[in-house]
This record gives sequence, structure tokens and C-alpha cells, in this order.
Amino acid sequence: MDKQPTVVFRNVGQFYFPQTRVECHYSLTPEHQWSNKDWIGIFKMGWSSVRQYYTYSWALVPEGYTERTSVNCCAHFYACYLPRPTAAEYQFVYVDKMGKVCSRSRPFTFCAPKPLEELETLKEEQDEGDGEEELLLVIPRAQLLQTQLEKCLEKQADLQQAFDVAKKNIENEKEIIQIERIEWKMERDAMKEEIIELRENLRHSCEMMKRLEEKHKDVKYNQENLTSELSKLVAEKTENQEQIKDLEDDIKVLTDREKEANNELERLKDRVKKMSSQMMHDEEKRKSLQMEAESSIAEVRGLQERLEASDHAAECLRRELRELSTRQSNTHAELHQARLQVAQLTLQLSKEDLVLREERANSALEREAYKHAAETDKKKFQDLTCELERKEEWLQEERMERDNLEAELGREKVLLSDAKQELQELKASLRKIQKEKEEELLNKQDLVNYVRLLEQRLGIAPQTKPSCVSHGSSSEGDEDAPEASPRSLSSPLFLSDQLGQPDKAKTPTETHFQIRSNEIGFDTQ
Repeated sequence: MDKQPTVVFRNVGQFYFPQTRVECHYSLTPEHQWSNKDWIGIFKMGWSSVRQYYTYSWALVPEGYTERTSVNCCAHFYACYLPRPTAAEYQFVYVDKMGKVCSRSRPFTFCAPKPLEELETLKEEQDEGDGEEELLLVIPRAQLLQTQLEKCLEKQADLQQAFDVAKKNIENEKEIIQIERIEWKMERDAMKEEIIELRENLRHSCEMMKRLEEKHKDVKYNQENLTSELSKLVAEKTENQEQIKDLEDDIKVLTDREKEANNELERLKDRVKKMSSQMMHDEEKRKSLQMEAESSIAEVRGLQERLEASDHAAECLRRELRELSTRQSNTHAELHQARLQVAQLTLQLSKEDLVLREERANSALEREAYKHAAETDKKKFQDLTCELERKEEWLQEERMERDNLEAELGREKVLLSDAKQELQELKASLRKIQKEKEEELLNKQDLVNYVRLLEQRLGIAPQTKPSCVSHGSSSEGDEDAPEASPRSLSSPLFLSDQLGQPDKAKTPTETHFQIRSNEIGFDTQ
């Protein structure tokens, strides 16, 4: 199988006119290693050596070209160096710096233009004094199409420049969006850290509630002990009911004391009611906080469930406290009755009186200890309520900060949506530009096809071509070379032969200067 060429010729025509400049379009593939010594020559079909070229041009690449990349290029062959119109076929050949043939084009011929068949008339206005006169210009349609083609190429260059500017703007927008996305991620991480702190605070509050439950268990244990003692006293009460009738006087004194004790109990009950109302108010606040927290982020919902569990535990504690208060009132009544019985027994039996006095003193001490414990529990409960209020205020502040952050996130989302809309608009404009570019390319292709058809149909009288280059045979060793093969002193083969003498070889700029001077001479003639 033949190896694929590293250089591909594009849009090679079948016919060319020697009186016009010939453009050779070609593409360099990534496999080709370009050098500034590469050149493109026009060879007559049947050539056997790279020295048998008719004319050549240096293979130039556009600015900013990087090696091992594909790029489209164009080489120009000026009219004064082209062969005369004959039926012989020629082809473009790409030769690298080592003299190796990289690619060949399909054959084409140079034909003489036919007599002019199609002309175009243009009106041109000129100012002469006060009036205006119109001039009719008759030009070939090919020239008119050539000017239109040049305008299309200029317009295409402008569109390409606008496309590059739009592409740069899109890249800048992408960088800005990337920066904003990074900032948004940083803010999200900060919010996650704040949520973790809130969870830790809730865990501390749950631990405090567990401690309260343990203290409540201790109170329960003390209450059970009291109930056992009360059961014993009730048993003694049943035994001593017959002796109570004789001790009514002592009962009156004890009733007065009972009234005082009842007053104290009522005061305690009022305090308990106030505490219960305050707890209910706290419950309502907590419930409102829970209702507001339900509409927050999904991550905070777990925290709300824990708060509800803690509220449920607190309600259980309140119920147990209420039961304790009721039991306490019952125990106070039963203790009072027990004291009455003990007083009656003291009047009858001295020994039992001493024992009952000791038991009454012990019960009084236990009651004072219980009152002291209740007061301490009350103070602790008040401290806990203060801490709960502080926690609620702190939660309120955190909720306000969270709302502010959510508002900022909403604004950021709006900005992001605006940026996305601008990107979509830019993409739509780019699509329009691409469509216009494609239409321009189609028009250009149509014009090129039409120009080729016109070139086949045009008929211009043959003109004598000036001998801008020296015509002669090739070297003595090349007998198969064409009879007329013009060469200049800046030939790439001459340069390759004179590599050891760089001062005698001409550079590509000198070659183009010679071509330009020959064009000027042709125009003057």
C-alpha cells in the first residue's frame, strides 16, 4: 500500500491562465516536519528529477504556526514565471529541504484565453463643475467577480476577527463563573461548619437533659423510701385509732400548726403553678421554634427531631414533677395525721412518747432536707430555663444569619442565571456568525466555480509575454528536461548546491524581490 502523503493539495483546477497569478492551496498534516527550505514547484508531466521544475515558490506557513499541527497554507505563482499556453499537462509538487517529494497534485494545463464573450457595464459618477456626469465602464465579468471575491474574503476576515473576540469574551466569562463557583463552595463549607457546631450544642443540651433525668430518678428513690415509711405509720395508725379520742385538746393545737403547714403548702403550690406556667410558655416558644425550623434546610431537620425528642423528655419530666407534687401533698397530709397519732400516744405511754418524739424529729429533719432539696432543684431548674432562653436567643441569631446567607445565595443564583443567559446569547451570536461565515464560504465557492467556468469561456487576445526569466535547457545530465525551463539564480536547488558558500546564495526575500521587479517590468511594457 502507498504511504499517505504528509502534504495535501486542495482546490487544484483543471485550467489556468498564464496572464493571471496562480494560487496553490495546500494543507500540512501533523506528520509533516516543516522547514523554511521547503518549496513547491510546477513540473511538466513525465518529469524524473526535482531539477526539472519549470518555476517554484517557497512553501510558507501563516504566523503562529506550531510544529506537528495541521494548517492550511497558500503559495503564489506570478504571471511572468508561468509557462506558455499549450496542451501539455503540469502538476504541483511539494519538495522538502532534503529534496524529498512529499506530495503531488492532479494534472492541469495552461490554456490561452478565448475572445471576450461576456462583459459587464458599470456606471461611475464624476463631478464636473456644477453638474454630474456618468461614465460607463466595460470590464470583464471575471475581473468583477474577482473584486467581489476579494470583498468576500475581507468580510470573512472581519467575521473571523469578531469570532475571535467573542471567543475571548466567552473564555473570560467562564473564568469569572469559575471564580464565583469557588467562592460559593467556600461559603457552603462555612455553612456546613456552622451546622456542625449547632449539632454539637444540641448534643450538649441533650446531655444536660440526661443529667436532669438522673437527678429525677434520685428524687424518685427518696420518694419511694418516704412511701415505705408512710406505710409503716399507717399501720401504727390503725393500731392507735382508739386512743385518738382522748387527745382532742392536743389535736386543736396541732390543727393550728396544720393550718400553718397548709398555708406553706399553698404557697409552695402557687410557686409550682408559676413554674408550670413558665414551663408551658417555654414549651410554646420551643414549639414555635420547631415549626419555624421545619421549613429550613434538610440538614437542620435532624436537629429539629432531636429538639422534639428533648421536648418530649422535658414534658415527661414535668408530668413526673406534677405527680411528685401531688404525692408530696398526700404525704404531708399523712405525715400530719401520723404526728397527731404520735402526740396521742405520747400522752398515754411515756416510752412510746419518747420514741414518737424521736421519729417526729427525724421526720421533721427529713422534711427540711426534702424542702432544701426541692429548693436546690428549683434553683437548678431556673438555671436550666435561663440556659434554654439563652440557647433560644442564640438559635434565633443563627436563624437570622442563615436567612441572610440564603438571601445572598439567592442573589448569587440570580447572578449565575444572568451569566448563563449572557452565555446563551453569546452562543447564539456565535452560531449566527458561523452561519454567516458558512454562507460566505458557499458564496465564495459559487464565485470560484463561476470564475472557473468563465475562465473556460473567456476569450482575450493573446499577448506577448515578456521574457522575465531566462529560458534554457536544464543541466547537461538532465536530457529528459523540458526544452524551455526558466530558472532564477535563487533556485532551491542552487541553494542546496551552494550550502558551503552562504554568501553567494540568495535568500527567499531576494527571490520575491526579483519576482516583484519582473512584475513591475511586465506592467510597464
